[in-house]
Amino acid sequence: MSTPSLSLPGGIWTLGDLTVTRFGYGAMQLAGPWVMGPPADREGALAVMREAVDLGITHIDTSDAYGPRVTNELIREALHPYPESLHIVTKVGATRDDQGGWPPARRPEDLRRQVHDNLKSLGLDVLDLVNLRLGNAEGPQSGSLAEAFETLVELQQQGLIRHLGVSNATAEQVTEAQSIAPIVCVQNMYNLAHRHDDKLVDRLATDGIAYVPFFPLGGFTPLQSSALSAVAARLEATPMSVALAWLLRRSPNILLIPGTSSTAHLR
Repeated sequence: MSTPSLSLPGGIWTLGDLTVTRFGYGAMQLAGPWVMGPPADREGALAVMREAVDLGITHIDTSDAYGPRVTNELIREALHPYPESLHIVTKVGATRDDQGGWPPARRPEDLRRQVHDNLKSLGLDVLDLVNLRLGNAEGPQSGSLAEAFETLVELQQQGLIRHLGVSNATAEQVTEAQSIAPIVCVQNMYNLAHRHDDKLVDRLATDGIAYVPFFPLGGFTPLQSSALSAVAARLEATPMSVALAWLLRRSPNILLIPGTSSTAHLR
């Protein structure tokens, strides 16, 4: 497996003391439909992750809620023991119900259990970076994150977590988290069509904190734009490639975690 590649689009970024490629990989699509159950092609899923690392990607985003547990177990099967250059970022704060929903799970006991579940399923003694997922499936929701974030700080102090971040957060919640402990990233929805976090992206860039857009290509409703298609045609590229390139150019602190279940699509 390869070492960090400077030939990948965007170069590298530092999350605390972790150096990652700005072009990463999001593992959510490796689970079954609507992120529930196993993949239809297990060997194909394993091949995608191995290919991602072989291509030089050193940042994989996951969660034990994906599947649930499916993507973490696939990551472990495909890549364990992990190369020193590879950093796996996970998130806690939500679980799954039998209907495929994402109910919040942010009580201290919930978060402690989720951290230990991630450690077990990934086969790790310490998690490189844990994002606290806030809000709900509709998006960020206002309210204090103090009790939940302080629980993760305690687990960090116990040596189970190296670095902390927040996900699906309002700008006010980001500020509140920073008042409690250092964070190295914010993971929110952001793409060409959804730029509500423009001010936050710029503020975090000034602070040297990464902004990691989830659904960089629109998620379950892929981006569609005549302007995007026109630019792609002029550049002889695909619209999705242009959308990702725009994010890399938007700000140096933006890290990409697009996902795919196909090795050809990954390349």
